[in-house]
Amino acid sequence: MSLGRNIIPPEGHYETFEDENHFTEKLKEWGLTSKKQFFYKSRTSQHLVTIKGYEVYGNTAEFNTIIIEFDDGSLSTIHPAYLKEMQASSFGKTLISDIGDPSNTPIAETPKTKEKKEELVSIDEKPKEVKKDKKEKAPKLELPEEKVHFTAEVKQFALSWNHFNEEHDEVVVLKDVIIHQEESLEVGLAWCAHSKTLKKFELAVGDSLEFDGKIVKKKLPKGKDVEEEFIINDPVPYKVNNPSKIKKS
Repeated sequence: MSLGRNIIPPEGHYETFEDENHFTEKLKEWGLTSKKQFFYKSRTSQHLVTIKGYEVYGNTAEFNTIIIEFDDGSLSTIHPAYLKEMQASSFGKTLISDIGDPSNTPIAETPKTKEKKEELVSIDEKPKEVKKDKKEKAPKLELPEEKVHFTAEVKQFALSWNHFNEEHDEVVVLKDVIIHQEESLEVGLAWCAHSKTLKKFELAVGDSLEFDGKIVKKKLPKGKDVEEEFIINDPVPYKVNNPSKIKKS
């Protein structure tokens, strides 16, 4: 551990950014401004760091831990919300006022601590779930980890609440999503960000699409106080990241 830095190295493989648009979209999702360097602050020092990638974790793979790199090449994990707090000018002053009380030291949550909390919550809630719902659950889809080819149809345009930056994001809800591989996999509903790349195609409800992308299990958050046409009525459990090689028909 270096002086003034709480280094928590990533464990094994982590996701990197496919291109500049992907990087910008992830920053927006985490509530960070679009720039190349960020401040890492401690009680005794301040460092400029760059974001190298991110880890995906949690039961539904919807949580991220950011991988940052210091100027000496050291890598560390940090929670997006914690890195966002460090960018505030008041952050260092708060730490200085807390010196002398170790219990006040902010600790960045790692994937392990997050997953442990989720396990405890699951244990506490399990009896309630059993009593509430005795129906058989649908078989879990084995989603491919690599980039694959999709066909889908535009179902709806919607607004989704982003709790990191406390703003609405524009999204596209897709239906009849099929992954084309050796054995085709029917996904059903999925969503993706209505990015600048997609907006160039001037999509409309009912358009059929072909594209490449990565898919993860991440439920689409609903919007807050939005017009009816932008409300998401059905649960959408999967997200497609960075669709590319898009064809519209």
